[in-house]
Amino acid sequence: MSKVLDEEQLKDGSVLLARQPVFNKNQDVEAYSLLYRSDDGTLPEEFSDEQATASVILNNYAVASSDGKTKHLPLYVKLTQSMLLSDMLPNLPQNNVIFELLREDGISKELLAILRERKQQGYRFALTHYTGDKAQTALLDLMHVAKIDIQRHSDAELKQLVNFCKPYHLDLLADKVESQDDFRRAMGLGFNLFQGFFLCRPVSVKGKSFTSSKVLLLELLAELENPVSTADSVEQIVINDPVMAYKILRLVNSAAFRTPKQIESISHAISLIGMDQVKKWATLFLLSGQSGKPVELTRIMLIRGRMCELLAEMLSYSQPINFFMVGLLSQLDAMMDMEMQALMDEIPLNDSIKQAILSRDNQMGEILTEVQHYERAEWDDLSGMLDRPFYEVAYRHSLQWADQVLASLQG
Repeated sequence: MSKVLDEEQLKDGSVLLARQPVFNKNQDVEAYSLLYRSDDGTLPEEFSDEQATASVILNNYAVASSDGKTKHLPLYVKLTQSMLLSDMLPNLPQNNVIFELLREDGISKELLAILRERKQQGYRFALTHYTGDKAQTALLDLMHVAKIDIQRHSDAELKQLVNFCKPYHLDLLADKVESQDDFRRAMGLGFNLFQGFFLCRPVSVKGKSFTSSKVLLLELLAELENPVSTADSVEQIVINDPVMAYKILRLVNSAAFRTPKQIESISHAISLIGMDQVKKWATLFLLSGQSGKPVELTRIMLIRGRMCELLAEMLSYSQPINFFMVGLLSQLDAMMDMEMQALMDEIPLNDSIKQAILSRDNQMGEILTEVQHYERAEWDDLSGMLDRPFYEVAYRHSLQWADQVLASLQG
């Protein structure tokens, strides 16, 4: 098991939780939707009464960083009508939470009354799976957000739903946005919030090629793959790019390492960081400079890479750094807007890493599949290679680590 995960953290991780971003029209993150394991539709016991636990959840799941700055974002938390009616509303800060009301048959006067009371108290609510049913109309005045599954409706139906909601001055959230085409279509129809996996799918761009700085990074990766490479041989490549040299030197004093030292040379910095870590960061440099790509895509890639690495450490698999590379690069096609096979042909990685990314059919590919299931809240598809609290704690740690890395890359 990784030394970064201790018993106290595992106690906090007894609830299986994940998050998915909610984007605005600029593809910036506006909020995170919290997904949790619940078979009967109720909140886990640890999630309802304790303000301290609520704060832990918010701090771990509603914090993001961009441009080197940390910020708190609202968090969507699922809530059933029965929970509202039984006065089980969790004691969470009103400004940081939007309660996502799960659609159920039957809207009673009691439900409307308590929603009205809670709204007057400052709570915000989102209606999940708004379909235009007449029974749902009474809720619209009490909602802050209406979420609509765009895969379940034609364009004509979506336009009708959007027009019907306009007088209620709601934020309209397009759910199940699976591609950039879906995103553009939903934006054109009048939605202003978006959720789905559209950031993770590539847009085909013919004739795209690597810039000179990317070529140098590929050369660096090739040298790092060489079993006889040294800090001095890596330095000979790094010194050809002043920006890369500066980034390498900054890393030693960054939050990701927390080991302030006086650096005598680039090779000295490389020795302090370690060759495996330099390989990892060189790959991050390759990804971080992609113009026009939302910061959230880099964050998602970082989280996936780190979680793959941690699960490998927990399972005592050899070379966890390779699991990190598999997770990180598994969405390289979306970042670079190139076919994955073409990218793998250009990047100097060992065949087992490439095989895991392309076909998921080796040990690293199995871990990657596990992480993908977790991040999509496909809990029942997890293989069970670890007890479930280990997944959640690895995920939580990966969120925190990704934000530290982003701050270092963007600072």
